[in-house]
Amino acid sequence: MDDEVKDPNEMEEEGLDMANEMEQDENEEEGVETHSDYKPADRFDASAVHHLSGMYQNWFLDYASYVILERAVPNIADGLKPVQRRILHSMKRMDDGRYNKVANIVGHTMQFHPHGDASIGDALVQMGQKDLLIDTQGNWGNILTGDRAAAPRYIEARLSKFALDTVFNPKTTQWQASYDGRNKEPISLPVKFPLLLAQGAEGIAVGLSSKILPHNMRELCEAAIHYLKGEPFRLYPDFPTGGSIDASRYNDGQRGGSIKVRAKIEKLDSKTLVIREIPFSKNTTTLIDSILKAVDKGKIKAKRVDDNTAAEVEIQVHLAPGVSSDKTIDALYAFSDCEINISPNCCVIEDNKPRFLTVSEVLRHNVDSTMGLLRLELQIRKDELLEQLFFSSLEKIFIEERIYKDKKFENAENMDAAVEHIDNRLEPFKPNFIRELRRDDIMRLMEIKMQRILKFSKDKADELLARIKEEIAGIDHDLAHMTDVTIKWFKFLIEKYGKDHPRLTEIKSFETIEATKVVEANEKLYINRREGFIGMGLKKDEFVCNCSDIDDILVFHRDGKYKVMRVADKIFVGKNVMHVQVYKRNDRRTTYNVVYRDGKEGYYFIKRFNITSVTRDREYDLTQGTAGSKVVYFTANPNGEAETIRVLLEPEAPTSRRKGLVDYDFSKVIIKSRTSRGNIICKRPVKKIGLLEAGHSTLGGRKVWFDPDVKRINYDDHGRLLGEFNESDSILVVLDNSEFYLSDFDANNHYEDNLKLIEKWDESKVWSAVVRDADNDNYAYIKRFTMEGTKRKQCFLGDNPNSELLFLTDQPYPRISVVFGGSDKDRAPMEIEIEEFVGVKGFKAKGKRITTWHVDHIEELEPTRLPEPEPEPDDDAEQGDEGEMSPQPTTSASPRIKPMASPEQPSLFQDET
Repeated sequence: MDDEVKDPNEMEEEGLDMANEMEQDENEEEGVETHSDYKPADRFDASAVHHLSGMYQNWFLDYASYVILERAVPNIADGLKPVQRRILHSMKRMDDGRYNKVANIVGHTMQFHPHGDASIGDALVQMGQKDLLIDTQGNWGNILTGDRAAAPRYIEARLSKFALDTVFNPKTTQWQASYDGRNKEPISLPVKFPLLLAQGAEGIAVGLSSKILPHNMRELCEAAIHYLKGEPFRLYPDFPTGGSIDASRYNDGQRGGSIKVRAKIEKLDSKTLVIREIPFSKNTTTLIDSILKAVDKGKIKAKRVDDNTAAEVEIQVHLAPGVSSDKTIDALYAFSDCEINISPNCCVIEDNKPRFLTVSEVLRHNVDSTMGLLRLELQIRKDELLEQLFFSSLEKIFIEERIYKDKKFENAENMDAAVEHIDNRLEPFKPNFIRELRRDDIMRLMEIKMQRILKFSKDKADELLARIKEEIAGIDHDLAHMTDVTIKWFKFLIEKYGKDHPRLTEIKSFETIEATKVVEANEKLYINRREGFIGMGLKKDEFVCNCSDIDDILVFHRDGKYKVMRVADKIFVGKNVMHVQVYKRNDRRTTYNVVYRDGKEGYYFIKRFNITSVTRDREYDLTQGTAGSKVVYFTANPNGEAETIRVLLEPEAPTSRRKGLVDYDFSKVIIKSRTSRGNIICKRPVKKIGLLEAGHSTLGGRKVWFDPDVKRINYDDHGRLLGEFNESDSILVVLDNSEFYLSDFDANNHYEDNLKLIEKWDESKVWSAVVRDADNDNYAYIKRFTMEGTKRKQCFLGDNPNSELLFLTDQPYPRISVVFGGSDKDRAPMEIEIEEFVGVKGFKAKGKRITTWHVDHIEELEPTRLPEPEPEPDDDAEQGDEGEMSPQPTTSASPRIKPMASPEQPSLFQDET
């Protein structure tokens, strides 16, 4: 039959008529007024109104629900998105122990995932890069450099052993039809592990997003065990890129929290910094780009940045001449992606609805789910054993009673008669059966082969039944103690896979880096006093100081008004500018010494004050605010210096030639707040004020603390007090490898992680050490020495890196016990008074050998002598701060063991100093 051929215009008109009728029917159902005279030509008529709100509401809600539930947000049941679940299901169906081409896996997964090969391939590569569920082969890209994986036809994958152990069990899986109805796919996989927290997840849906950070596999299992035991636990992220995190505001992974993530930066030398680990979600390309942008803006001074990354990250930052490496490290954290903030948002699908949970709640849910799956597996196994027990018992009766040789059975007319006869013969045994006998059971008996009947052994049958009953009893015990079973399961995972997943990200506390303190002074500040402008763009005017483009500027005027404002290329500040400087918030060291006149004819006042915090662009007054007030003397002192000034007074009478002179020492003026009035310096008019003598700091030494959490010093009472430091003082740093050096007490200093001790340097302090000298057959030597004052790293063990430090102390009169080992382990320990044994030499001296016997370790004993007490200060002498104590002696030994007595001591001492 020929098909009817229609004109295209007629087809378009019919299609429009059909669409009009459908829309009219839909609108009539919703009670919407329709236009019956609608024609195809009217489709461009602006006056025709069509209400689409109903369709939009329904369709958009359906679309949003689909994106949330089926694409973007993971399910709490197994921690997977649909595409991930379908990939794993396909890989399980294809699994034969060998690798499969990724292209083949993608094609197989398309039976279940109807969204194209690109989405499947990307999801598979991301799962493979997490190195947990998928065992990969080939070039799968690099999360450190951002390089993409090779084409799917070149790379291969298979399920990991961990995935096979924890993810799959067809007996406990719930199934549903695939999108085309030709296959079955899992509703959720029976995952017996907190997979969602181990892998992490990120997705953006319609009006909803999820960001769950990855956690350490071993720590998740340990936390699960703590939860099952009723003990508290805490979870923190662990990233495959390493780095360090400050999780003080993690908020248990709930929305509203945040963590700081930092790269690991080391000093290669004084002019080169090396980045070894990078923040999560960044790669070497994006990190280097952020550093170069900061360099271009002048916030970091670096000559070049080299990327030497191969299997591990290595980014070298070469510094410009004269640039502090410590300050540059802080600048990298402040102005580049070496430090980033990540805001978690633990949103999951639970009971077909999105829910916002904490990481701990997700873990508890997963552990409870794991216990439920383990219980279900045990119950299924028990049911299988009971069925096996039933049929084995039935088979034994059938063979032992020789029912198969009964004449009625052999002469049965049909199958129904044979089944009825067997059922009758088994009637006496039915009360002992564990379940009701069914026709299927009898049919199964009739299928037993004669060969099996001939080989039947009663002893073996009884042994089999005993084994089955024993296993059922064990399962019953496990079902009654499911908590112990689940704990054993997580311990099994730790033992089998824990060593392959060490923590890569270090958990630390970060100090807050103020950008204004570490930014390079990349600009110059100028002032035009005549017109009243300051700024970085006034290059033809008077130079003030170096600054950065994010600094605040403090401006003082002659009338006592002052203001803090953001630096700019050109900004009007007014005339009569007295002083301009870069403002540092919370600076309690910079002190302003001022003499001002109150009003036009008032008294003259002297005052000292700090400016620790102000509001930007708000005007303040250092005088009392009287009209006509004027500042007649002003100095800004960065370390609280107090000078002496000479005040020349006007004559008391016009005819008098005698002029009064008054010398005033600012050190006698107490530093108060900026709003204080000050002290009256004189009531007569002042003709001139000049500097008589430059002063010294009145603030004394600065107390310095060391914070072991961040390996930094500070002035804010964080950590351990090192002491009070003056300008000439230094810090002694001793490392675990016995290197030592001196540093200043700049808060920008970064100290190594392998610190043995850090303290205020005392050039007269004597140190005692026991060293195993690798250059002399590993004999033990005792040496006493002082640490040399140098900023260059030096080692008091000598040049041989194989030498070993056994003991180190700064006790004035140390006493030790030498414990022997090896072939000499039966010898009694030897006691030595070190101060009497060897004299004080330089730190490079070899020292004095203890003995030729093998020394195992050193134990510290209580000294028999104590240092003589210091003389008490005179009553008139200035007292120190109340409660401040002198530093206590430091002792370091490896290992530390209790002392033992020594009866005899060999006469093998030899001075080799």
